[in-house]
Amino acid sequence: MAVTTLTTRPRLRRPSPMALRLFVLAAACFTFVTTETQPVALLVPMAHGLHVSESSVGLLMTAYAGVAALSAIPLTVLAARVPRRRLVIATVATLVVSQLALGLAPDYATALGARLVGALAHGVYWSVLAQIIASLVTRERVGRATAAVFAGNSLALVAGTPLVSALGALVGWRAAVDVMGACALAVVIAMAFVIPDVPAARGAADGRRAVLVRAARHRGVLIICAITVLLALGQFVAFTYLAPLVRAHTGLTGTGVSAVLLAYGAAGVVSVGLVGRIADRHPRRALMMCCGGIVAGVALIAGVPHGTLVMIAATLAWGAGFTALPICLQSAVVRVAPDIPDTASALYVVAFQVGIGAGALAGAGLLGAHDLSAIPDLALGLFIAGSVLAAVARNTFAADRVRLPGGRRPPGGDAATRPRTPRARAIARVRAPQTDPDQEYARACRVNSSA
Repeated sequence: MAVTTLTTRPRLRRPSPMALRLFVLAAACFTFVTTETQPVALLVPMAHGLHVSESSVGLLMTAYAGVAALSAIPLTVLAARVPRRRLVIATVATLVVSQLALGLAPDYATALGARLVGALAHGVYWSVLAQIIASLVTRERVGRATAAVFAGNSLALVAGTPLVSALGALVGWRAAVDVMGACALAVVIAMAFVIPDVPAARGAADGRRAVLVRAARHRGVLIICAITVLLALGQFVAFTYLAPLVRAHTGLTGTGVSAVLLAYGAAGVVSVGLVGRIADRHPRRALMMCCGGIVAGVALIAGVPHGTLVMIAATLAWGAGFTALPICLQSAVVRVAPDIPDTASALYVVAFQVGIGAGALAGAGLLGAHDLSAIPDLALGLFIAGSVLAAVARNTFAADRVRLPGGRRPPGGDAATRPRTPRARAIARVRAPQTDPDQEYARACRVNSSA
């Protein structure tokens, strides 16, 4: 008698609503970063199609960064009372319009105008993103959630820019721009379905000018912005000209240089996951790990003028450190200014954009003077200055250990000691004082920051 054995296939688990929300936000980050760097990926075909020089196409990226920096704060303050869900969908929808206009642009002036429209959305998106992430997860998981969303940035550098470049070569630069516009439209539709309603920050009720003044005078926010300017300045002094640096140090050309650049991005993808795991419980340690990787990598490039293996090792350390750095800085902004996260994040966005523009200009000046060896030296000095400032600012990047009035801890305890099991969390909620914990926590942050 034959015996038959029935086997059951393992059922695929549906992704949780939280995972879908973070994935959609990561897709939006991927789209914004990829479209921002479009002029780099499509430099030659855009120059030919618009009948301008390659340097003029490069200005499309410089102008984009400048407008994003100038508009981030005023637009974010003006939209302080707009629900975050509606606002973030509007920013990606604006990017769709920008891409459509760029794909149809008959001349350079129209292309520049289309890019500037996208830049207006860019600054607002990155300003409100931190608040949306923080509203989706508990306070002790903000760092890990930020890492998941910012993985879209890393994938944009590793895969997005090369894919756009390949599309431009295969089907033309206009079609490549339209493809990214279609991706942005898909993100808008997905956001409409999965992103929940997120109210405006509580600080918005204080008035637009008052919110801006509070953010501009917040000691922790100013420290983070100063560190951001130094590190972003050092990054884009050197990273903009990483390809000629690789050629000068290794003698590699063509696919060899592309492989080193790909290794930079791949190391960044890995480091985002690793840093995201410790950014919540040990934010200062995560930040110093990133700074250490950056300084070590650039120091190798500055100190060892020739050597393929040394250059590859330096690129891996540099890429791993800087790609994960925004996780530490962005989550620190939300941690030190929880009641005004969008306006504080707008200041952070401005600091980053200032670093991008000034760094690229400084690097161009050095390269124009035919002194390529001075680029890593200047970048190293800026990286060391930013790292020293980060190391000194212990309280700004300390773990979440705010004390409420009277010396009490926030409901649920510090980030490293909060109850982890469902039963323990239920007991903590019962024992917690019957007040609004988020409101009391934000009030304590203001008291501590002004002390």
